[in-house]
Amino acid sequence: MKKRVLALLLIVGLLFTACSTSESAQPAASEEEALRVILLIPGSLGDKSFFDSANHGLELVAAELGAETKVVEMGTDYTKWEPNLMDALAGDWDLIVSGNAMTEMMNEYALENPDQKFINFDSYEAEAPANVYGVQYKANELSFLAGAAAALVSQSEMELANEAQTIGFLGGMDIPGINDFLVGYIEGALYVNENTKVMISYAGDFGDPAKGKELSLLQYNGDVDISFNVAGGTGLGLLDAAKIANKYAIGVDSDQSLLFEETDPDKSAHIVTSAIKRIDQAVLSAVKADQAGTLAYGTVAQLGVAEGGVGLAKNKYYEQLDDSIKSKITEIEEKLTAGEIEIGTAYGLSTEEINEIRESVQP
Repeated sequence: MKKRVLALLLIVGLLFTACSTSESAQPAASEEEALRVILLIPGSLGDKSFFDSANHGLELVAAELGAETKVVEMGTDYTKWEPNLMDALAGDWDLIVSGNAMTEMMNEYALENPDQKFINFDSYEAEAPANVYGVQYKANELSFLAGAAAALVSQSEMELANEAQTIGFLGGMDIPGINDFLVGYIEGALYVNENTKVMISYAGDFGDPAKGKELSLLQYNGDVDISFNVAGGTGLGLLDAAKIANKYAIGVDSDQSLLFEETDPDKSAHIVTSAIKRIDQAVLSAVKADQAGTLAYGTVAQLGVAEGGVGLAKNKYYEQLDDSIKSKITEIEEKLTAGEIEIGTAYGLSTEEINEIRESVQP
């Protein structure tokens, strides 16, 4: 019996070897394995701004580079972020992409895992470990453009503008990253109209559209005729409020007017432009550079107007603005590119100094 079993195993082994030899002769075996990239989002998709733009970047990576990709929505409970990061480290991914609130945790684990490569699509730290490539967007430059656009619209003869010359700002939280937007926004507004006043609200949350709507309606029901949202998902409430109050709005991170063009064209028509961080292009460019062996790991790139990392959305709604407004914006963009305008930043400022800036433009 044992001899028969051994004989059968030998025959099966020979057949298997023959089949394997035959398949190995096929040319397909020489193909390289696809690049594997995972995106860890410290929040959820559907914000129609920041995280959706990062996700679009990963979609571009899959489409243009043929990469195997995965997106993990980790939610806002930070206690769940570390297990997700550890799973990614154990998953044999070529690149782990994350950022924003994940910056500190990512950098810590990068130091402990020097053979793993990371891309931080929005770092709040100026330095990065040797195996991390980070990106920072010059938010104060971007919001300078938004502030200039808001003040120009507010003082114009456009249909929904009033005579108060008061613009609004909705921040997710009273933190340096959001206040960096605020500082640039105020300076941009004053650059084109030194009489501009700014009504400022903080929601204390990045995922509460109802709160954003409530605060924005308070602004619009006052003297504000255009307001800028820097509040993630909460900021979607400001866009709702602009439609309800029949006032103007400025979107953030992605072209938010186009996001609603099919589902709610009336809302889109109230969004004159959006202040865009080109996160999707930053992700795609970084992965392409990694594949070419040219990505500068261990550095944090600074992307502003000159680098094409930030800018205003110039869609059909923007094109409907007065020519004088568009001409002034173009002039400011050229000066920013040439380094002729110096813009302040919230980073390094004390609470007292931030309060002084806010109070200087209070209605």
